Amino acid sequence: MPSPAHSPHPSSGADPLERERTHLAASRSALRAMREDAEALNIADVTANWVNAEVLQGEIDARIKALADLSHTPLFFGRLDYLHAPGVDVAEGASRGAGQSASNKGGGGRREGENFYIGRRHVHDADGDPMVIDWRAPVSQPFYRASKKDPMDLRLRRRFGYTGGELTAYEDEHLTDPGEAERTSRLLQTEIERPRVGPMRDIVATIQPEQDEIVRAGIGGSVCVQGAPGTGKTAVGLHRVAYLLYAHRERLARSGTLVIGPNRSFLHYIEQVLPALGELEVKQATVDDLVGHVEVRGRDEAAAATVKGDARMARVLRRAVRSGITMPQEPCVVVRGSRRWRVPAYELEEIVRELTEREIRYGAARDALPQRIAHAVLVRMEHAGEAPDDRVQDAVARNAAVKAVVKSAWPAVDPAKLVLRLLGDAEFLAEQADGILTPEEQKAILWAKPPRSVKSAKWSSADAVLVDEAMDLVERTHSLGHVVLDEAQDLSPMQYRAVGRRCTTGSATVLGDIAQGTTPWATDTWEEALAHLGKPGSAVEELTLGFRVPREVIAYASRLLPAIAPDLTEATSIRESAGDFEVRRVATEDLDASVLAACEEALKKEGSIGLIAAEARIPVLRAALEARGAAPLAPGEETSAESRLTLVPATLAKGLEYDYVVVDEPAAIVDGEPDERTGLRRLYVCLTRPVSGLTVVHATELPEQLAAGV
Repeated sequence: MPSPAHSPHPSSGADPLERERTHLAASRSALRAMREDAEALNIADVTANWVNAEVLQGEIDARIKALADLSHTPLFFGRLDYLHAPGVDVAEGASRGAGQSASNKGGGGRREGENFYIGRRHVHDADGDPMVIDWRAPVSQPFYRASKKDPMDLRLRRRFGYTGGELTAYEDEHLTDPGEAERTSRLLQTEIERPRVGPMRDIVATIQPEQDEIVRAGIGGSVCVQGAPGTGKTAVGLHRVAYLLYAHRERLARSGTLVIGPNRSFLHYIEQVLPALGELEVKQATVDDLVGHVEVRGRDEAAAATVKGDARMARVLRRAVRSGITMPQEPCVVVRGSRRWRVPAYELEEIVRELTEREIRYGAARDALPQRIAHAVLVRMEHAGEAPDDRVQDAVARNAAVKAVVKSAWPAVDPAKLVLRLLGDAEFLAEQADGILTPEEQKAILWAKPPRSVKSAKWSSADAVLVDEAMDLVERTHSLGHVVLDEAQDLSPMQYRAVGRRCTTGSATVLGDIAQGTTPWATDTWEEALAHLGKPGSAVEELTLGFRVPREVIAYASRLLPAIAPDLTEATSIRESAGDFEVRRVATEDLDASVLAACEEALKKEGSIGLIAAEARIPVLRAALEARGAAPLAPGEETSAESRLTLVPATLAKGLEYDYVVVDEPAAIVDGEPDERTGLRRLYVCLTRPVSGLTVVHATELPEQLAAGV
């Protein structure tokens, strides 16, 4: 009896919806059985020692956790009916999702006209036959890419609709039926426009063909995604991580993966996506987390931060790290027993010069220097008829005379102390930055009052990046297998270098939007950014089809593009709903009350609400909301049915999304930035956060780019 996952086509007499519900119930039962099997594993007699037992138990615990059945998350969301049996490579790929061997689950013996249920994870029955296929398996790919023009050997693609965890509807596309016109899926459209409450959710059921191409791109190269607001670039990046972990699990298990976001609020917002896809071990961090070698307690002026973030600082630091190297002036005399072995100064100088000319880390060269000197001593021993071995060389390398030469010629460098000296000693900075930074730039980054120690210094975020660069010049930074860098447009060249050091031997997925760059050092071109990242020549893909922002809203926000990013293509929303959109001009004395009224109107609708305002307006609005008994959430706090309004400073809005957004006083958002272009970019970010509706409330004049036509 074949399993329902690849049974012959259902007969016309059967109730299709009831049949699918039966398969859903059977699949959930099979998933529970898989979890129970994992929980029942006894490893008492299969490990050699307690260390192996701990490792194996950790893997089993992770497997049990990954097999959790989330009641409100559909176990499968689609079905594919093939015209012919999938090829061996495709069938094998489906089987590998369950951890089975290709020989056990190859293409042999499969019948024509099979169908496969596509879901977030692989589920198999007691015989090992698949009941649900992992969305990342090759056999699942046509679910995302097949069309009437290219059906990819599909007879039918079925999408399922759910209410809570209950299967309530299905929709069929007969891809090879010439009598059926290609049409937009209503279930797909409904899923895209479903209200957002709580953290970001996965888009595994709604991935579009152009997104799928990026998701399934190979691990060998890095990919940069330029995505307009609402095009799903963050979701694409996260699903790409999930896909790469599926396709290259052993490799990435050894080397590691990392998702880098702009701030903690953003990371909290996206943290549930990968676990929902069964991936529990991917770490998340901000750039500040990566370079957290010193405590950040200070803040730079824009001019100072821009210079510190400039790629030229890498050259300044390299000079500074090597500034203490000096050529030996005296010979090295090693005493062993009754013999004295002398290495002349000129030979020591040759050794030091040879090491300085090699492109190796400062610390590695310092470790090599005593061995090189010891080798010179051993050569003399051999000429004298002795037969020294490696133990003798190591002993000579530890000799006090050799250590003295190393300490003098190649002194140890503490990266934090070096940067402290560089930013606090005008003469030292001038020496190291000569010909690299102008006197004005040097003055901009000098501390007015040099701190006494590393601990007492009020380090800024840009300073921490400099310390990280210096550390890498001394000792190589560990490289991961794959890094996802989101909201990358805001990084400085030195921050790109810091991220690039984490994937020198791996690959990267870079996500961002040039138009949303809101730092003085924001990226102008992705080619330049990729060069700083150490991934020059990587593919740059552009996403312009919007799935989140309503048509009228994205059209309104796009009025800013000629001023903030004239070379970018305007996004096009594929959403059928135009969205609720209104711009309200009010009297100055009525501004606060009008903003609260707009929020109250939004709260009458389903979904999350974000009130976005300039930093200076946040305390006033919070007090007004609390006075009304409507205490708002802070960015990153999870919304619920009882608490759906979040008060968001404009500086933290990037990457977040809400069903309804109220934007308070656009002019104040623009004026809160150091220059008009950055202010307009910040406003562009704020205007493009809604999923269903936008209300703009203002008392002062709108920026001229928005005022036209309002």
